[in-house]
Amino acid sequence: MKKFFVLFSALVLSIIVFSQTQYPVVVMETTMGVMKFELYDNTFRHSDNFVKLVKDGYYNGQLFHRVIKDFMIQAGDNMSNIAKPGESLGHGGKKYTIPAEFFPEYYHRKGALAAARQPDNINPNKESSGSQFYIVQGQVFDTLILAKFVEKKMHVPFTPEQTEIYVTQGGTPHLDYNYTVFGMIMEGLDVLENISKVPTDTRDRPLTDVRIIKMFTEENKYNEGQNK
Repeated sequence: MKKFFVLFSALVLSIIVFSQTQYPVVVMETTMGVMKFELYDNTFRHSDNFVKLVKDGYYNGQLFHRVIKDFMIQAGDNMSNIAKPGESLGHGGKKYTIPAEFFPEYYHRKGALAAARQPDNINPNKESSGSQFYIVQGQVFDTLILAKFVEKKMHVPFTPEQTEIYVTQGGTPHLDYNYTVFGMIMEGLDVLENISKVPTDTRDRPLTDVRIIKMFTEENKYNEGQNK
């Protein structure tokens, strides 16, 4: 009984710590299910922008226009709302960019919410798209492959936590500290997995549209307690 209590207490504590953020939870209703996201305080430029777009209804009706199994799913192109079947997408979205916000604790583990951007040759400062984002599905890696990333200077040395996550849960470590991670999925990993497996065309657009029905915010329980 004592062991159960300790495990239960640890679980409750992890949930409380996970939810301690000034930002509301972002809810994404899609044609394949619901996902919920926590946004990070430190990446406030990205988090502020994302919440504003969500509250403005910017993402409502958009497609996941780029889906790559074992990698990620991407949305944020406003032209996708009215796109015809097979039409090339990915060039729309807000025209402004957001300065990169890289932090060692935010990396491309499975479920990470991150900002898309233009490539280094035209965007050396790695500034993020004003609206396009992706959710990491990724794959698991063994320690030998992670060591190769470090050896080839594709990644700084992995922390023990990062190694454990990438070996057991997976992700896309080659994107770490090159694209800004500003949030994390809280619920709906099964939805992410299912979307990542849909058939796509040669440009990675799903053959059958996967649409964001609507996005909205729900008050974070930690914030509710703080505001009383």
